[in-house]
Amino acid sequence: MSYQETIAQWNNFALLEPTLKEELKSLEGNEEALKDAFFAPLEFGTAGMRGILGVGINRMNIYTVRQATEGLARLMEAKGEEEKKRGVAIAYDSRHQSPEFAMEAAKTLGAHGIPAFVFESLRPTPELSFAVRHLNALTGIMITASHNPADYNGYKVYGDDGGQMTPDDADALTDYVRAIENPLTIQVGDEAELKAAGLIKMLGEEVDAAYLELVKTVTVDPALVHEMSKEMKLVFTPLHGTGQMMGERALKNAGFEGIYLVPEQAVADPNFSTVKSPNPEEAGAFEYAIKLGTELDADILVATDPDADRLGAAVRKAKGEYVVLTGNQIASLMLDYLLRAKKAAGTLPANGTALKSIVSSELPTAIAKSYGADMVDVLTGFKFIAEKIKQYEEDHSKEFLFGFEESYGYLAKPFVRDKDAIQALVLIAEVAAYYKKKGQTLYDGLVEIFETHGYYKEQTISVTMSGITGAEKIKALMAKFRSEAPADFAGIAVSITEDFGNSTKTFTDGSTESIDMPSSNVLKYFLEDGSWIAIRPSGTEPKIKFYIGAKAESQTAVDEKVAAFEASIRSLTAE
Repeated sequence: MSYQETIAQWNNFALLEPTLKEELKSLEGNEEALKDAFFAPLEFGTAGMRGILGVGINRMNIYTVRQATEGLARLMEAKGEEEKKRGVAIAYDSRHQSPEFAMEAAKTLGAHGIPAFVFESLRPTPELSFAVRHLNALTGIMITASHNPADYNGYKVYGDDGGQMTPDDADALTDYVRAIENPLTIQVGDEAELKAAGLIKMLGEEVDAAYLELVKTVTVDPALVHEMSKEMKLVFTPLHGTGQMMGERALKNAGFEGIYLVPEQAVADPNFSTVKSPNPEEAGAFEYAIKLGTELDADILVATDPDADRLGAAVRKAKGEYVVLTGNQIASLMLDYLLRAKKAAGTLPANGTALKSIVSSELPTAIAKSYGADMVDVLTGFKFIAEKIKQYEEDHSKEFLFGFEESYGYLAKPFVRDKDAIQALVLIAEVAAYYKKKGQTLYDGLVEIFETHGYYKEQTISVTMSGITGAEKIKALMAKFRSEAPADFAGIAVSITEDFGNSTKTFTDGSTESIDMPSSNVLKYFLEDGSWIAIRPSGTEPKIKFYIGAKAESQTAVDEKVAAFEASIRSLTAE
């Protein structure tokens, strides 16, 4: 069906939701906007389905949510009646239409006789991951667009291990979803009737308490926390999202007393009205926290994104000003503390292993090796970390210690199988307490790590290419890098090229080796000086990302190296 025919189908649907009907009417004559909204359906990527709210098959609305859920219901039915009865856990964040989308999903499942366990109000993504496991549900749905702007929402699907749906299952789900010819006519149950029949069950404090009880196990040294609890000052902003309730309770449960919420950002707000972007990766998200932190002389500032799976932190330097840490730096501080504590206590297992994505820093790898632990790389997407945790549990080959991605996602304990900012909040507060007891800041601790292992610096360059032409440009750019492989970046020769699309590692002499990972549209170049460059189109946003990883003997040298690499990349993409 052409996009014009799809538009006509929506125009002719008498029961079209009123606000969407009004929006469709307002787009009459705007061919570019109509084409963008209807030319192709939203797809499942590395983190599910995500898009702009609005009318059309390429938008997030009740019909695309119903279509995704109808596909999920059919996939569950194919697994058998007993599996289907296990049901689906559903949670949602503070975004526009999140509660409505969660209930539309539940009503769609109910029409198939599939139980839905729906949280009574907004909850963090990691708690949804936990709830899937806690309830022994077959799958889970999280309504969120993570750290995207206010006009976005999204739909993540989880497997029964609590991890995001793996590529094979996501492909099968996509097949079921695409087999649905007309999402407008999907049948949904009546909410009141489904609740009366026990097919919609509301979740609340019982799951919260079970989750928080396990978060207590993240604390490594309760005595340290108790000793420093009155001296530590921590400023916390949930950036108008889900992190406030669970985050504040988790910190208090751990024993921290000096917790200061940023009042303007502690209230859930789908417009994220105090920030340009509710993304703890960006320094601008810390504007209010830095103001409050300066007034209080706080030791650490922490921010969680709207669905509380990502955590960012800002820490004081010697002169008192705050600097926002990168996700790689936060992970390095956490991992170094965890391994140091385990080694001191004699509890570091011989087969202890940390996990990270292929575009994350090599500094945590150096840290792990220095303590006698392993580091295993996986593809980008926390689902691949969850897969490895599951594998280690089944074959007992390794013991999971810590997992992270450079994009501000961390996991300390595997009772959750996705990145967990609530766990990270408790752990980074303890690390800050550890350095404060030594008379140091977290920044001092980071410098100590650099002095021990070398100065590492990473940078991500995201280039947005929107719409149909943007997708074509991204495809052409990846093809160009494959056909005209760069021999160097900033004059430093490429020594190894890894193409995860064909699972091949190529050396300068032309010899090759296989890469033992699933296929993925990623290129990675290792340079002669130990630096690396990676290129990856985003799975959920109209962006192509360039990752830089550099190492040098001083901060000045590594800064200069990263700047040179960035200039080289921008030159290559401008050609």
